[in-house]
Amino acid sequence: MVSAAVLATAVIYAGLGLVQCAPSPGHQSNVVDLGYARYRGNLSYPNTVAYLGLPYAEPPLGERRFRAPLPLNVARVSGETRGKVIDVSEYPDFCVQQATGGGAGSEDCLKVNVYAPAGAKRGDNLPVLVYIHGGGYRTGNPANWPFDHWIHQSPNVVIVSVYYRLSSFGFLAIPEFSDSSLGDFNVGFQVVFSRLTLARKLAYYRFQDQTLALKWVQENIAAFGGNKKRVTIDGESTGGGSVEFHLVSPGEEGLFSAAIAQSAARPPTPPPEQVQPLFDFFSENAGCGNGTVVEKMKCLRKASVSALARAQALAATDAFDNGYRFFRPVVDGKIITTHPTASLLAGDFIKVPVMVGSTSNETTNTQPTVETGLRNLFPGLDDQDIEEFLEKYPLEDFSSPSQQLQVATGESYLICARAAIGDAYAPVTNVWSYRYNQPNPTGNISLGTGHAAENWMMFEGINTGSNGTGTFTPMTPTETAFAEELIAYWLSFVRSHNPNSHKLHRSPYWEPYVPSRHRRLVLQQGPNGTTNESGSFNEDEPKKEADRCAFVISKADKEQN
Repeated sequence: MVSAAVLATAVIYAGLGLVQCAPSPGHQSNVVDLGYARYRGNLSYPNTVAYLGLPYAEPPLGERRFRAPLPLNVARVSGETRGKVIDVSEYPDFCVQQATGGGAGSEDCLKVNVYAPAGAKRGDNLPVLVYIHGGGYRTGNPANWPFDHWIHQSPNVVIVSVYYRLSSFGFLAIPEFSDSSLGDFNVGFQVVFSRLTLARKLAYYRFQDQTLALKWVQENIAAFGGNKKRVTIDGESTGGGSVEFHLVSPGEEGLFSAAIAQSAARPPTPPPEQVQPLFDFFSENAGCGNGTVVEKMKCLRKASVSALARAQALAATDAFDNGYRFFRPVVDGKIITTHPTASLLAGDFIKVPVMVGSTSNETTNTQPTVETGLRNLFPGLDDQDIEEFLEKYPLEDFSSPSQQLQVATGESYLICARAAIGDAYAPVTNVWSYRYNQPNPTGNISLGTGHAAENWMMFEGINTGSNGTGTFTPMTPTETAFAEELIAYWLSFVRSHNPNSHKLHRSPYWEPYVPSRHRRLVLQQGPNGTTNESGSFNEDEPKKEADRCAFVISKADKEQN
């Protein structure tokens, strides 16, 4: 039975034109029927249901470790549930993290969270947002980025957040994976055609985690009221980098119709040969260093999660003296055929509307100088490259050495993704660019608006910790009002592929980014203590920044991004 509160809320929102449907008499607004199973979600707001931890693939356990995921066996699920309604009102175990201590998380993590308006049903054709979390391809727990309040604010979309394998579990790579007999490249990520005849390739695919989740959305989102032809992918940091990979990867057409790249990370994407030492160190410290590659892989598939987690964490420390110390996507020639910037420059990308931006002062650098910072982030840079960087980023152009360091490292790793994507897309489709300029109030404000500052605002004051943890801080009315402004822009883009169509009345018109004039919106909250005034405004991209980013993009082959 639908509660009076749910019905009342549905009527109110319908009167405001904010929802296409209200629960029908006798309809269970928090139960969805996918045909092979029925799931009961959590009615987190009277107008919002969160379905948490729905499997989209077979568990990648045992011999499936380090291999591409198998599509969910719906016959198995149907037989096991026997028509019973499955409770999915609590967040599932997140994927195994790379962190000290080892073992936090689960391998059985290929799941999605779906947030939908209460009472949404097949035929409503609501636009869909699919969110890919960041965390360096090493960490991340979608429970730290909840979307209940997004649906509560705008109950006319469906939102999906994706769990995908991380660190060694998702991105172990050795050259021998090229024939897939020992394992698969980039299993946390993308799609690749199987080795079949051309005719059969059109019908059969082998999927990697993120892309299999997008395929699951195509097959099942209608049951939540969603429209599979109106899917926007979105991600922040390496989630934004994942969005960029999806934009330039073959075989992705039709899985999404728009994209948002927030602070898209541009780490090196090396060939498998360059991460061979990482594999050797990892297998040795996991207790699998002896024998042939076949024997090592057999051992690694039988090793405990804690042993693998400790080994992958150790590789990220000074104990492993190598520039390629993190498990991340590699150029394998199938899924990822070249560095993404090269694809953008060549025009080899999926032409869809995009939103792209970064924070004002972001970097992930932890080194003390420009030289050590760049070498740490991009091992492929040589002495001549470093000299050219120092010439392009002279100290006299900045207020302090620390600002020089932040800009020189932050633009290569994060900020210039805005130019790389924007400049490629603006001649062929609609582009909106932004600079997020509101510091995380619980961080070091003296450093400006750092990496992931918008996450604090958009996700109820979240600061993420180690091993999948997170702390939510209460927000002031001014901060809450600004968060609503951001969410309105984002969901307007999801609904209409234009952030202006459904923005808040107080928010400024967001000018597009076009080849003739690189305009962007500076996103910042209104004066403290106000809730009805926007602080956001449009600006031109500074010429010096544009020139520096053109230089950075010219180094993409050496930076391997």
